[in-house]
Amino acid sequence: MKSFQIRPLNKDDKTWVASLLTEHWGSVKMVTRGKIYKADELPGFVAVQEGKPAGLLTYQINGKDCEIVTMNSLVENQGIGSALIDAVKSAAVTAGCKRLWLITTNDNTAALRFWQKRGFSLLAIHCNAVEQSRRLKPEIPLSGNDGIPIRDEIELEMTL
Repeated sequence: MKSFQIRPLNKDDKTWVASLLTEHWGSVKMVTRGKIYKADELPGFVAVQEGKPAGLLTYQINGKDCEIVTMNSLVENQGIGSALIDAVKSAAVTAGCKRLWLITTNDNTAALRFWQKRGFSLLAIHCNAVEQSRRLKPEIPLSGNDGIPIRDEIELEMTL
């Protein structure tokens, strides 16, 4: 039995969401494929464990596509990330979406493993795309996990 619940974000979550995004992503501003999102204003889901937030996923629906814009699991290896994905998949299907997709960066090898284990396929590598993203969001660091230079956006998708 899981020790957490997943629920949609509500207006009372806005301060926490903004704080978490700023702590983990440098600001509430997210850039994917040259598009800027204010992720604290997007729909999403929160995982709650023992009365406290334990995970967050934000998304944006555009036509038949649903993009996962951010995901953070604050407690690892308990199924929180998988449950957040299940929640957004359900929301996307209900909205008539045919594709669930996301962007991660080349340094995020743990995320590449995580997403592929959950049924996402590598779709494209957008070489040097992070250079353009830094023009829109200068907070993106030059290097990331394991000291790997952050250069490329990697697009993953799942057909719904």
